[in-house]
Amino acid sequence: MSNVVFDRPYEFIPPHRGDYWPNFIQAFRIVDWYLKRKEGVTSWECRDLDNLRESIDRGDGILLAPNHCRYADPLVLGWPARQLGVNVYAMASWHLFNKGKFDSFAIRKMGGFSINREGSDRKSLETAISILATAERPLILFPEGTTNRTNDVLKPLLDGVTFIARAAARRRKKDSDGQVVMHPIAIKYLCESDIGDWANEQLERLESHLGWRRPMNRSILQRTIRLAEGLLSLKEIEYFGATQSGELPCRRDALISHVLQAAESQLQIDPTDDETRSRIRVIRTEAVNRHFETKDLEEQENLRNSVVAANLAQELMSYPDSYLQHDQVTDTRIVETIQRMQESLFGKADSSVPLRAVVQCDKAIVIPAKKSPRGLTDPLTEQLSDRLNQMLLELSKEARKIPN
Repeated sequence: MSNVVFDRPYEFIPPHRGDYWPNFIQAFRIVDWYLKRKEGVTSWECRDLDNLRESIDRGDGILLAPNHCRYADPLVLGWPARQLGVNVYAMASWHLFNKGKFDSFAIRKMGGFSINREGSDRKSLETAISILATAERPLILFPEGTTNRTNDVLKPLLDGVTFIARAAARRRKKDSDGQVVMHPIAIKYLCESDIGDWANEQLERLESHLGWRRPMNRSILQRTIRLAEGLLSLKEIEYFGATQSGELPCRRDALISHVLQAAESQLQIDPTDDETRSRIRVIRTEAVNRHFETKDLEEQENLRNSVVAANLAQELMSYPDSYLQHDQVTDTRIVETIQRMQESLFGKADSSVPLRAVVQCDKAIVIPAKKSPRGLTDPLTEQLSDRLNQMLLELSKEARKIPN
């Protein structure tokens, strides 16, 4: 399902800076109601918030850098904010402000402001830097950029978060001699109860949609893997004309490469970066820019198809190697995979399985005022990645193992 906005050109949406609306939303537990109804998150737990409290008490500019595996993540971070008695700001993709008037109103009133993922956005970057430099409120930035839908696996982090943090640290040091800090935040979703009945019901629905009979004597894990392979085969037929041979990871990568090359050829793009996410971003950016420059309906449809191909590549990236390996698979991994397949087929996942959100806050990383080394991966990015991966590894052990 495309998350690119074709209805109108991008326009920066600033955050609402008052306290009345976020306080109102917190006081009446509107976030709790929404998360339970829309995302199935029925309970929550915050851990190690003393780490964040220390930064708040010092008056630091605070950047919260969480993993991003579900659409619920930004709202879930409202719970530690509530416990600490603070309001927050958050950078949010432009498409979220175009899902409906209520969503746009609520995101902005809670402190959200837009970022144009399909192009440069100086206003958004300046807003983020200013918030941190003045220590106005803690700021949420998701370093993975988009949801990865795999809670136990962290995608490679984007450099934009540490770029913003360093720029803010330089400005804050110059203006007030204060500091900017970054707190890695690990979010883990755990199933509240046994998923057997839910998984069987959802798998049967998916199988029925494909015209399959329910297989006899197959486990939930075996049925889930069978469906994932079936959906991949359908996409191979759509884009290659026939199913391909080989191991699933190799077939996945081959399909990603094929759809990206086809989109780049359609747009006459010569990729300068082999990294898949960079290629996806270039395709989406180019397609959106051209869409608003042409009145030709056929060309507009071709541009939309290029974005669909880029989105498919992004979706395929969220099926990591060995995620359903027999000795590692857990109930949460099964739930994530089923919901991802439902989003692919139906455009929406079933969220009736009750989840508990665990939010763990790591110690502060003090942001240096100097720029990152040129030509090298920012050591801040590496430090953030290491800390998030370590916390997620420990939290993943709290999920229930699934029998083969």
